[in-house]
Amino acid sequence: MLAIEVSGLSKTFGSRKALDDVHLALEAGEMVALIGASGSGKSTLLRHLSGFVRGDADGGEVHVMGELVQRNGAIAADVRRVRAQIGFVFQQFNLVDRLTLLTNVLTGLLHRVPTHRSLLKLFTREERALGLKALAEVGIDDYAFQRASTLSGGQQQRAAIARALVQGAKVVLADEPIASLDPESSRKVMDMLARVNRDHGCAVLVSLHQVDIALQYCKRVVAMRDGRVVFDGPATELSPAFLQSLYGGEAFADAVTPASVLPLQPSAAIRAAA
Repeated sequence: MLAIEVSGLSKTFGSRKALDDVHLALEAGEMVALIGASGSGKSTLLRHLSGFVRGDADGGEVHVMGELVQRNGAIAADVRRVRAQIGFVFQQFNLVDRLTLLTNVLTGLLHRVPTHRSLLKLFTREERALGLKALAEVGIDDYAFQRASTLSGGQQQRAAIARALVQGAKVVLADEPIASLDPESSRKVMDMLARVNRDHGCAVLVSLHQVDIALQYCKRVVAMRDGRVVFDGPATELSPAFLQSLYGGEAFADAVTPASVLPLQPSAAIRAAA
């Protein structure tokens, strides 16, 4: 079974094609980087994969774990059940500042917890233990009872990954998860995504602006430009000339460090997943 299958997905904003006949397939257990300049369609694609947008596509189909998310712009009737298998890590953390870290993580259970219990935050001992275990797995269980607003961006992003673990997600979509983080926090977040992929068998599709990070963590890269997939293959086949054409001008210098255009060696994360 494919974890993600996209066929002919298109989306127009005014006169601009945000997605243009996109075809994409991810196997269960793959970790794939999605790269491209700003405005290339990466975030739009991820939101269509998750079923967050309703009646929005011009055409095409999206399936996750073999189940329909949308067809020709119509969201599947049971999309909430399908969406329960999809963990989403947002660029801006998407945590509730006033709630504790543990409560934020336990929102990953809302698809199977009765509404009255979720509103009153009446989680069982077993559910709380599950949340604490997930926080321990991403290395921030010591902060479980602090308000989310007191934590750093990197810690909040790791909490979002823990939420996906509690959710029991089979697919994790990460939209520029390290865009606003310092290098050390970025490394920790990417290490956690690689671990979720390796230890839990989750398919991970991560949108990244930093090409060197994509090459370090992902064997396969999908590149987008003007809403179209223009490359889909091994990271080692990306050439400096192609990356220059993909980003162009100053954006190329921002996205690509000198190390990323040298002959590639598999990173520790890739070697561990092999």
